Amino acid sequence: MKQIHGRFRQRLDPSALKFSSSLNIDKRLYREDIRGSLAHVAMLARQGIVSARDARKISAALRTIERDITNGNLVFGGDGRYGAEDVHMFIEQRLIEKVGPLGGQLHTARSRNDQIALDERLYLQQAIAGACKLLRRLQRECLALAKRNNGVIMPGYTHLQRAQPILFAHHIVSYVSMLERDHERFNDCLARVRCSPLGAAALAGTSFPIDRKFTARKLGFHGIVENSIDAVSDRDVHIEAISACAIAMMHLSRFSEELILWSSSEWNFIEIGDAFTTGSSIMPQKKNPDMAELVRGKTGRVYGDLVALLTVMKGLPLAYNRDMQEDKEPMFDAFDTLTESLTIFAGMLTTVRVNSSRFLNELQGDTLLATELADYLVRKGLPFRRAHAVTGSIVEYCLRKKMSLRALPLTTYRSYSKLFENTVYDVLDVKRSLTHKNSAGSTSPKEVAKAIRNWKKKLKEIVSA
Repeated sequence: MKQIHGRFRQRLDPSALKFSSSLNIDKRLYREDIRGSLAHVAMLARQGIVSARDARKISAALRTIERDITNGNLVFGGDGRYGAEDVHMFIEQRLIEKVGPLGGQLHTARSRNDQIALDERLYLQQAIAGACKLLRRLQRECLALAKRNNGVIMPGYTHLQRAQPILFAHHIVSYVSMLERDHERFNDCLARVRCSPLGAAALAGTSFPIDRKFTARKLGFHGIVENSIDAVSDRDVHIEAISACAIAMMHLSRFSEELILWSSSEWNFIEIGDAFTTGSSIMPQKKNPDMAELVRGKTGRVYGDLVALLTVMKGLPLAYNRDMQEDKEPMFDAFDTLTESLTIFAGMLTTVRVNSSRFLNELQGDTLLATELADYLVRKGLPFRRAHAVTGSIVEYCLRKKMSLRALPLTTYRSYSKLFENTVYDVLDVKRSLTHKNSAGSTSPKEVAKAIRNWKKKLKEIVSA
């Protein structure tokens, strides 16, 4: 039987070709693939592996191919001429069509194994940079929301039960801190992404006198993945990047949950603008926080992306296995979802309006200042555990009598402890209780204003740097 390709005597079955093709997914990497090829051919010429003249022809053809794809003049598989199974073979076939057998020289000292690892690391650098930029934007919108509502008081919650009064701005700034850690995680990951796998070839390196560090520098990497097996067989930087996406989405989901609760009729604390809410198909009065709900829902998808890639990798022997072709969809989906969610969230926050009077009267008549009452007794010399018990008994009395702490007469307070004096009423004022919080990072107006100033300064310095 006539040999079709190398050692194979039959063409790949059409169903097998369709099943194994990743072109529909990895075509997104065409820019990265061509960028890597340009660096590779430049290195081959520099090392004398291909002639400078041939390298120029190959490079010119690659740039033309990139323009044709970008402009829509060259469609992936659209005219039926290219039965390539992935983006690498698609571009190589087009290259050979343009420059003839010369195009085959491009693959000297290179495998698709190190080629795809390179493309994905180039993609990750751009995706991480984009995510970091959007995280910064959302941080700025959080600070703007906090500043617009400076002085608004709300209950702080633990176990979704009212705990202590806090400034709304303090609550919002807590998300700025969370987003900062998300930013740090991406940057930490970026340090490991910025190592080039190119030159590892299939797994063992190559006998050609290549210069891996040259191509790494030319592509903007900080170094190379030293071990050739490791370079093509691991996807830990992908997993780490998706993990950072998942954690960032978790923070957005928690924030979404609060916006959803706060905008309900039962809470009536905020209203999200019409541009980021929807109505009901049957109930005319409805204003649904759909964007926040979608962010909350899409968080599960990103979790799935992380678990999917971890599962793909968990049982693979070294080095490359075709299973690893499945790394692209979760990688793309995680960053696509995070990018859309961060963009929507930043826009949504600009429309949020806070009902500043919602909790003010309620809090004055609530028992949220019980901790202040216990601290009052501690300052009088009572051990905290005893002060806690005394205050708990007073709260129980108030709930039974349907009275507020501030409404209790001094005689009643003194029946629980002789340490109570008229000064007890000084700590039973919501606004005053906030000013008494003097620990660093607390909810006092002074500390919150300081936090907003510091964050604004930090973010401004980062933008101008």
